[in-house]
Amino acid sequence: MAEPFSVPVTVRGYETDVLGHLNQSVYLQYAEHARWCLLEAAGISQADLIAKGVGPVVLETTIRYLRELRAGDETEVTCSFAWGEGKIYRIEQTIRKADGTAAAEFAVVGGLLDLEKRRLVADPRELFRALAADPGVFGL
Repeated sequence: MAEPFSVPVTVRGYETDVLGHLNQSVYLQYAEHARWCLLEAAGISQADLIAKGVGPVVLETTIRYLRELRAGDETEVTCSFAWGEGKIYRIEQTIRKADGTAAAEFAVVGGLLDLEKRRLVADPRELFRALAADPGVFGL
């Protein structure tokens, strides 16, 4: 199996809380950053999505916080899509410290919203495949 897509992220001091830990809400930002980077690596821009009248939406996120992160920590944020049938897809993500230790794990349920109809598109996999210059980044 191929390694999942990943992006490096360095924890910045202003993202930490009074305990010196990465603020819990910033973990979500790191996960979203990795998802947008995956789209970009596949050759899909935000402008491409808007031109098609769609936008990715998160329907559910479960986070398991496993290890603390502190200012200056170097991390890798992974992103791997799992496709089924229907309107939704699943994304598995992990934030790993430089030594490989998992700091957080995410299970995300998403879809592609038709921006005019305000409904999920019937087959997001096929739309991503059609838009992507490199659909392999999505595991397609």
